[in-house]
Amino acid sequence: MDRRINDSPEINWAAYPMPRVRHHVNSQAYLPASQHHILPTWYPPVRTEGDWASWFVNGRNADVLDVGCGRGAFLMRHALAFPELNILGVEVRQILTEWIAGVIAGEHLGNAHAEWYSIANGLDWIPEASVQCAVYLFPDPWPKKRHHKRRAFSEEFLSMLHRVLVPGGKLWLATDREDVDAYQRDVLSKSRFFQLREVDDATPWPFPFATDQQMFCDAKGIPYVLYYAERIDERSQSAGA
Repeated sequence: MDRRINDSPEINWAAYPMPRVRHHVNSQAYLPASQHHILPTWYPPVRTEGDWASWFVNGRNADVLDVGCGRGAFLMRHALAFPELNILGVEVRQILTEWIAGVIAGEHLGNAHAEWYSIANGLDWIPEASVQCAVYLFPDPWPKKRHHKRRAFSEEFLSMLHRVLVPGGKLWLATDREDVDAYQRDVLSKSRFFQLREVDDATPWPFPFATDQQMFCDAKGIPYVLYYAERIDERSQSAGA
């Protein structure tokens, strides 16, 4: 597969100094709010509805969901390349969402937003069947077995995405970790909500831009995998029953 990045507009990242960021946050942030007796001040706010009018200039819901958007490079490149789409990122590290907000304001990106949020609290605030596609790219591997419970990727996570995606919607996946790849494929192989698919000539990788990690891997010759999962339509489930 040709993984070169096209000549789409690019942000002058040097104009936005990146703050010092700890790779990990408090592990308790990966627990749902319901499991906290009292919510700590550092815990991401729990949402009950989306603030679409303030997040996007056109006031519409999100078209694309970027789960764990990190430093937001992919999110903002996505918004630049597809100005007709609203790109919503969710990220558990507040310092990153605040920095992304500064870049979005400086670049006047009216179709991009990164929300400080823990995916452990679900996605009920996103309307059903409203998101065209979701991306889950180069997630934190949590390599130690005792930490696997902190991995967001689970059947419950897939259920959340199944509800918000349009029929036939896709979840695009990328990782440079063999253990994460194996873990995700195992979860998908048992899922009632998504069917694992491989990127090929018939369904190529649709993004002509990259994450920072993807570009790092390309520069260092580190292998990574790109694939996707397709939402299983309820009617298809009934027909196969």
